[in-house]
Amino acid sequence: MNRGRLAGLGALTVTAVLWGTTGTAATFAPDAGPLAIGAASLGIGGLLQALIALPSLWSARTRLRGRAGVVALGALAVAVYPLAFYSSMHLSGVAIGTVVSLASAPLASGVLERVVEHRALSRWWVVAAVLGTAGSALLCVSSASSSASGAPMLGGIALGLLAGTAYAGYSWAAQRLMRDGVGRAASMGSIFGAGGLLLMPVLALTGAPLVATPEALGVAAYMALVPMFLGYVLFGYGLTKVPASTATTVTLSEPAVAAVLAVLVVGERLEPAGWAGLALIGLVLAVLALAPANAGGAPPGTRPETGTTPAVAGPAGPSAPEGTATHGEAAPADRLGTHPASADVRSEETP
Repeated sequence: MNRGRLAGLGALTVTAVLWGTTGTAATFAPDAGPLAIGAASLGIGGLLQALIALPSLWSARTRLRGRAGVVALGALAVAVYPLAFYSSMHLSGVAIGTVVSLASAPLASGVLERVVEHRALSRWWVVAAVLGTAGSALLCVSSASSSASGAPMLGGIALGLLAGTAYAGYSWAAQRLMRDGVGRAASMGSIFGAGGLLLMPVLALTGAPLVATPEALGVAAYMALVPMFLGYVLFGYGLTKVPASTATTVTLSEPAVAAVLAVLVVGERLEPAGWAGLALIGLVLAVLALAPANAGGAPPGTRPETGTTPAVAGPAGPSAPEGTATHGEAAPADRLGTHPASADVRSEETP
């Protein structure tokens, strides 16, 4: 097992645990609506990401301007995700909303990588995605009897699918920036900072209940600082070690954490199917931990053994491929002699 990949999987697992606490935490602010909670958690958390990345953002300003479209796509996905995610939980229940949102993300990530990056999906990823989706479905079934039904349920499921697509979108955008030579801090800071700004009007319109009581304010502060701010710092680190499709598959453990907390803290019951789902999700983490470091597949035009792009022969001999770093610039992740799936983005922009 590649140590960098293992460290990335560990960071992503901790991220999933932190994210898994959000549904339970939200129950302690019952008067706050899903839009307020979503805008506060990722809006404030996103702005904090940008704040700590200011030096890196300044250093990477030229690269970021050249990739404004990727940043804009990622920022829009960041803004859509929490609004859709928390609304999905509000309409269909915590368990089903979380499961649909997280279970659909790896599939959307895999499609993005296959269609946009033309990257082959490994059999390890397919096995992990199938197991994770099956485990999430079992968790969903185990809680369906006590959840909403009818139109609210269908609306919640639709919003969960939208949240999963948005999650895959900003995961792909962040990793695309890293592969293009933008440092981890600048990549995450630009996307989440811009997304946080987009969420501020929503927070201004809906956020009054979050400051109405000390308990609600504490919930908002916790969700912004711990699951969102700290969680996405770890998530960004994980994206430098594994592909976005693997990252979103690892975070399928979030519904498992949410289900366990619902049993232990909120007092909900978990049926046998739910425990079976937890076991399958645990198996997903084992499959990904045991997968070879190059299981993610290299993009076309790269050397499978290194992930680097072959040099182009010019009149004076081999010349550096497009995107090679010049003096004072960060080298792109796929030019560091490592496979993109386990690239450690090393630049002066990364704190």
